[in-house]
Amino acid sequence: MNGLSIITICFNNLKDLKKTCASVESQSQLPDEHWIINGSTNTEIENWLLHTNQPNFRKWINERDKGISDAFNKGIQKSGSSIIHLLNSGDVYASKDVVSSVKDVFNQHIDLQWVSGNIQMIRAGKEIIIGKPFQKSKLYRGMRSVSHPTWFVKREVYNRVGFFNDQYKIAMDYDLMCRIANEPYLYVNKLLVVFDDSGVSTNHYIQSLNENRKVYESYFGFSFALSLWQIRLKILHYLLQTGFGKWLFGLKNKLGLENM
Repeated sequence: MNGLSIITICFNNLKDLKKTCASVESQSQLPDEHWIINGSTNTEIENWLLHTNQPNFRKWINERDKGISDAFNKGIQKSGSSIIHLLNSGDVYASKDVVSSVKDVFNQHIDLQWVSGNIQMIRAGKEIIIGKPFQKSKLYRGMRSVSHPTWFVKREVYNRVGFFNDQYKIAMDYDLMCRIANEPYLYVNKLLVVFDDSGVSTNHYIQSLNENRKVYESYFGFSFALSLWQIRLKILHYLLQTGFGKWLFGLKNKLGLENM
């Protein structure tokens, strides 16, 4: 049977952390561990962890880190379970049976190394649900619809391919996806996570595309398909800032094409 560790990184956002912790505690099957990696510059989160009753499975580190990748890596190194889920502060599980459902999938497929599923997010001011099976042949498309917050990954995968690369400030998850592309995988067609849309990659979208290109070319070289795909994404990104673009997206959403 597989144990499961949840890792939550946080930085000066106690309100978001509380929301995520409540979501973890509401699971019908509780995790073996919930590691809080707190790199805050103030003491709010540390004081809350130290002076509020916490469940026995919750553990934490209160110390500055070198960024998102470093914080992820600290949590992975500390975790003692065979399955690891990175649930960032602000993100929440979409239902009470997410942990139990994912563990069942791993227990039914003993060779499985990672899974992804569906995520709820805001796009063009509208709440949508997206998620697609991972396809190595479409890596040039970046993280589109294979959202990192829905990944559950075996600890042994990190031991085999390496941890998060702190060279990247935004595309560290995409870099990891390029390295685990050949690992046995399964798509879980279930809404797993509700995403907090205030993260770094959301607020620095064009920078994230540039980092994705750098990552892809470091593994696979120049790709004409990637260049065309990123032109498409940039046009859509700027279009969605306009009223006409939002109207078009609303029409697309009504037609059930939001996952395209």
